[in-house]
Amino acid sequence: MNLNVDLMVNSFPLLVVGAGITIQITAISVGLGLIIGMFVGIARISQVKLLRALAAVYIDFLRGTPLLVQIFLIYFALPVVLGQRVDPFLAAITACGINSGAYIAEIFRAGIQAIDAGQMEAGRSLGMTWPQTMRHIIVPQAFKNIIPPLGNEFIALLKDSSLVSVIGFEELTRRGQLIIARTYGSLEIWICVAIIYLVMTLTISRLVAYLEKRLDTK
Repeated sequence: MNLNVDLMVNSFPLLVVGAGITIQITAISVGLGLIIGMFVGIARISQVKLLRALAAVYIDFLRGTPLLVQIFLIYFALPVVLGQRVDPFLAAITACGINSGAYIAEIFRAGIQAIDAGQMEAGRSLGMTWPQTMRHIIVPQAFKNIIPPLGNEFIALLKDSSLVSVIGFEELTRRGQLIIARTYGSLEIWICVAIIYLVMTLTISRLVAYLEKRLDTK
């Protein structure tokens, strides 16, 4: 078995561009998921039963259905409702962001519940309302607790973002497929794709470990 090294070298720049798009999708999606997850996570432990119920439905549905199906729903089914085509990039970040939000909501919930109950009591004794105590005391402390699992979610979504290739969006995996269709170099291209994914995930893992150490999250 001989590897076509020239094909690997020549294809690498195109794949790196695809990797940049993958990182962009992941970063925007996790950012969107962070916003959604924070509010849904707080709602999950809210004193209002309706908010708790709605948050539970959101989390159960998004975590209980495959991301691939969610991408199909947004890209193929949503246009039927809206009456117009959805841009692949918008569909990709929407599906990934909403999906990530469900997982981050649980991360936030666990992070908040890890804070000593006395913190809430202290805030309330100072005259703060429940939302004010959450905003000024509980959530800032919870952020330190959620950095490691949040890093894991980023890595998981980075790999799962390859699913957006099914709607023709040219991230790393799709770029690899297109190059293979033109060159028939399946082994060489998939090796390159795997190496790039490995480099990205290892880099993020090291960054998360560095942040965890700097913030002394234990």
